[in-house]
Amino acid sequence: MTAIKHALQRDIFTPNDERLLGIVNVCKAGKKKKNCFLCATVTTERPVQVKVVKVKKSDKGDFYKRQLTWELRDLTEVDAKDASKENPEFDLHFEKVYRWVASSTAEKNSFISCIWKLNQRYLRKKVEFVNVSSQLLEESVPSGESQSVAGGDEDALDDYQELSAREEQDIEGMMEVCEYAISNAEAFAEQLSRELQVLDGANIQSIMASEKQVNILMQLLDEALGEVDTIEGKLSSYEEMLQSVKDQMDQISQSNRLIQISNTNNGKLLDEIQFLVHNMDLSKGHIRALQDGDLTTPKGIEACINAAEALLQCMNVALLPGHDKLMAVKQQQHLFTDLRDTFARRLTNHLNNVFVHQGHDQSSTLSQHTMELTLPKHSPLHRDLLRYAKLMEWLKVTHREKYEGLSRTYVDYMSRLYEREIKDFFEIAKIKMAGTSKEAKGKFGLHSSSGKLTGSTSSLNKLSVQGSNSRRSQSSSLLDMGNMSASDLDVADRTKFDKIFEQVLSELEPLCLAEQDFISKFFKLQQHPTFFPPLAQPEAQESDGNLPSRMPPQAEHRHSLSSDKDMVRLMMNKVFQSIEPELNSLIALGDKMDSFHSLYMLVKMSHHVWTAENVDPASFLSTTLGNVLVTVKRNFDKCISGQIRLMEEVKISKKSKVGILPFVTGFEEFAELAETIFRNAERRGDLDKAYVKLIRAVFMNVEKVANESQKTPRDVVMMENFHHIFSTLSGLKISCLDAERREAKHKYTDHLQSYVINSLGQPLEKLNHFFEGVEARVAQGVREEEVSYQLAFNKQELRKVIKEYPGKEVKKGLDNLYKKVDKHLCEEESLLQVVWHSTQDEFIRQYKHFEDLIGRCYPGSGITMEFTIQDMLEYFSSIAQSH
Repeated sequence: MTAIKHALQRDIFTPNDERLLGIVNVCKAGKKKKNCFLCATVTTERPVQVKVVKVKKSDKGDFYKRQLTWELRDLTEVDAKDASKENPEFDLHFEKVYRWVASSTAEKNSFISCIWKLNQRYLRKKVEFVNVSSQLLEESVPSGESQSVAGGDEDALDDYQELSAREEQDIEGMMEVCEYAISNAEAFAEQLSRELQVLDGANIQSIMASEKQVNILMQLLDEALGEVDTIEGKLSSYEEMLQSVKDQMDQISQSNRLIQISNTNNGKLLDEIQFLVHNMDLSKGHIRALQDGDLTTPKGIEACINAAEALLQCMNVALLPGHDKLMAVKQQQHLFTDLRDTFARRLTNHLNNVFVHQGHDQSSTLSQHTMELTLPKHSPLHRDLLRYAKLMEWLKVTHREKYEGLSRTYVDYMSRLYEREIKDFFEIAKIKMAGTSKEAKGKFGLHSSSGKLTGSTSSLNKLSVQGSNSRRSQSSSLLDMGNMSASDLDVADRTKFDKIFEQVLSELEPLCLAEQDFISKFFKLQQHPTFFPPLAQPEAQESDGNLPSRMPPQAEHRHSLSSDKDMVRLMMNKVFQSIEPELNSLIALGDKMDSFHSLYMLVKMSHHVWTAENVDPASFLSTTLGNVLVTVKRNFDKCISGQIRLMEEVKISKKSKVGILPFVTGFEEFAELAETIFRNAERRGDLDKAYVKLIRAVFMNVEKVANESQKTPRDVVMMENFHHIFSTLSGLKISCLDAERREAKHKYTDHLQSYVINSLGQPLEKLNHFFEGVEARVAQGVREEEVSYQLAFNKQELRKVIKEYPGKEVKKGLDNLYKKVDKHLCEEESLLQVVWHSTQDEFIRQYKHFEDLIGRCYPGSGITMEFTIQDMLEYFSSIAQSH
């Protein structure tokens, strides 16, 4: 081990200016035993750094290399596993635990002892040595005992001192005098001992020769001691004198301290008195204002506000512990309480009288003498009452019960006033809608006992189509919008209704907003900092001595704002409890007068709801109008459903031609009306959904009527009505109905073609049957050139059939066809020329087809038709011009 230690010192630690003080041969616990060395080293330079180095033999040679290095200051614990038994295992706790097994217990103990000494000498760090024998943890080892590997080397290195140059010269000179110093060391040592004894003897003789001088020195020392005793005596007397002075100074200092304490206490007492006088003194003027102040004049109200503010400040003074036990403070607090109660009672009585007087005041309500559709303005009352707003805030802080009682009184009397005004206002609105005469009132059922409307709505349940004029009834539906005079009258009535309804909403909106703004300001329910701080409450303690728990300031503020909003909403609901029923009644009347009024009401109500939500989404006006809007939307949906039901119930005459169905023209005029009403409206989506429902119902019922028609061919009914629908949708350019517009065009084109094809068989009926037979033979497999050999289709039969249709007969047949088509078609749609032109094209196509069949099935026969294409064009032209 010594040879390894020297080798490691020479090869590894000396080049790094380190000294090796302890070494142990170890291997890791629980793994393959790969031996290595743990070395305890210190640096030769200061400050000294102590390290634990893991050294491992290189795999490529016999030299050693450093593998890991730890600072000793990072070591937290050394665990020797067992202090009583020999156990080579031990753990070192650095940043993690390293488990080792030493080659022997002695090496382990020597290394742990070295670690302990290095920690005690250089670090003094709290390192825990667990399961280590106390004998190993000795700070020093007595001389003469064997040193440990680390301790012995360290002390030897510390005691070793290098010889100086002079000492080296002396030793060399001595060895030169004694030539045998090197050959005979013992003789050299004996000679040195003899010379040392000679020197010791000379030193003793020199000391004895100086005895006289020693005696003189001792005498001088005795005299010096005497002088010291004298000085000590004087110092003692001085100390006694200074002690008396010290006692006197202590008494003076004590008296000064007491005087200072007294002055401090007097200053604090004066501050307390000044604090109480300054903060709890209410001027006589304020007391007079609270007891007898005039609450009817602006000057008196201002004085009362200032006095109330001063009183609340006095009552809100944050008293220190013990202040409330002072008799003067108790008296002043009692005075403040009396003043508060007195003024609160005066203020409450005065405002109660104002509210009661205003509630019974009839001057501002609508009377029988005026028929103007306007609501009275309450801005003068609001302006007068707002002067008391700060006093209401004071009352809210100091007397919550009286404040809430005033709120209930205001709501009670103002709700009666508004109920009268709103009832009269809506009564006038209903009269204006129905007309100012009593007959008009009776007409629309405003005061009729039966409650049923007459006039334009009486025919809604009696729909029947009588000829071409059957669709001109006077009911408010898609079936009655064709009557021009009635339609003009309806437009005028609806415009009048629209203006009245808009005026009603325009009058209600500022009234509600003004009242809500007044309630928020007067009762201090708005989101603004309060004018008066809340009344201070004594800090009561719970039974366990802790302060009672309170809500956080932010949560308390949010709760206050939420409760204020709820209170405003509740007060507004009570004050204007009649608005929503009256609005619903007005809406029901308008819907009863004309179901199309729901379109106007939907647009107007949507606009006012949108405006109200932009101002305040949670306001009473926004909520109320939103509820009414639901009713209007329900009426609108009911109107659309009613129109669809009326379409389904329509009946047609079996004796007259159908023409354009009344609900088709009705849809056109409905769409034109709706587009005018809903221009730039907020709820365009509701109209688009209604369009889709109506147009699908129109499509379905057109087909239903066409299938049931006996007088007019199905194709004509479909062609004319879908042509009208297509024209309507193309003119209106409603984007949500583009698909229906294309479908209507497709149906119109298909049924036009079908009608033309079916009607062409009549002028050349036998000729059509003959060539259909020819095509049937060819389809059965007969060759085209052999068809002429068939008995029923030979050339003689062909010539016979062709002779039956000379030009004169063809023209006559076409003339009859024209008359029949003219009889089928209606005049409103003007499709006769279109159908006639399509008939001409189809006739020419058939003519060419017949000639082609003759050329293929009867080649070389020279058989031709009795008329040419040019003849046909002349026939069609002359017939059209003649009619």
